[in-house]
Amino acid sequence: MKSNKNNPKEFEHISSIINKILKTYRHETGDDLKNACSIWNSTVGKSVAENAQPFALKGKILIVNVTSSSWIQQLQFFKNDILRKINISAGKELVEEIKFKIGTI
Repeated sequence: MKSNKNNPKEFEHISSIINKILKTYRHETGDDLKNACSIWNSTVGKSVAENAQPFALKGKILIVNVTSSSWIQQLQFFKNDILRKINISAGKELVEEIKFKIGTI
């Protein structure tokens, strides 16, 4: 049977084509972000969790929204310890860097 290029049943939406292409070139971090979020509260404790929550994972950089600049300053002192605990809980090197920014919790 000869293919008819004008047949709309054979067309594919551009978004699905783009998604297929992007999947081949980028690392999917959705599962890793979910993992980091599930680990976060037990890693940092209740008072920190009330003022800082993971927002995004870009590669191995965890972006954390924090309620104020004073919390950012405080968390900078504990960043290496938090990194270590997250990676131990994840059972792999999930995060190499944490960046804190003021944002919605």
